[in-house]
Amino acid sequence: MSRPPNGTRIRVLLVDDEQMVRDGLAMMIDAEPDMVVVGQAGDGDEAVARARSLRPDVVVMDVRMPRADGVQATRRLVADEFVVDGKFVSAVLILTTFNDDSVVHEALHAGASGFLLKSASSRMLGEAVRAVAGGYAWLDPPVARKLLAEFVSRPVSLLPADSYLERLTLRETEVLIIAAHGFTNQDIVEHLIISEATVKTHVSRVLTKLGLHDRAQAVAWAYRSGLVRPEDPPPVRRRGPHR
Repeated sequence: MSRPPNGTRIRVLLVDDEQMVRDGLAMMIDAEPDMVVVGQAGDGDEAVARARSLRPDVVVMDVRMPRADGVQATRRLVADEFVVDGKFVSAVLILTTFNDDSVVHEALHAGASGFLLKSASSRMLGEAVRAVAGGYAWLDPPVARKLLAEFVSRPVSLLPADSYLERLTLRETEVLIIAAHGFTNQDIVEHLIISEATVKTHVSRVLTKLGLHDRAQAVAWAYRSGLVRPEDPPPVRRRGPHR
């Protein structure tokens, strides 16, 4: 998903079955100069309907809700009707009180771009919304630590087959490795000395070849496959003219 144009505010839809929680979130989001709450919903079904009409940049989504829950709603929000010119209309940021492995896995596999605990600060909420609005992944630090530890501990037999890696070109693999270290598109530009348009093309091809929804899933895949490990040092930047 592309970042909203300069001068425009990030449009946010809040989804939670508790009105008090939505009101509190709305106060924090509206206090940010580059964000605005455009709507609220109390369950997953209502979230999809409101997203369909409002086309927000980011949907901040609770998990445990009546009728359709947050994971079910996320699956629907990354369906074809919410994709325009190959990009998702709305990015989903899961916001929940549950630091539960199964919830994290389900949300990421459903297509969520980020996962944040409700205990996070208002500053971190703002950073997470900006990140997913810009097309990047966001994982709350405690969640990320658990997720990476679990990926690293998996037996080799449970990791993706080498044939999946063989689908990627050397340059696409490089881009995936750098992205998995938490670097932005601009960082990749500076590391590989290529244009941002070329970076976006490589990222798009990685997602297509691996059957992934977005950057968050690509990062998770890189660790799960063993392509990147938490102890690996960050990539070294190259020097030379852009190409």
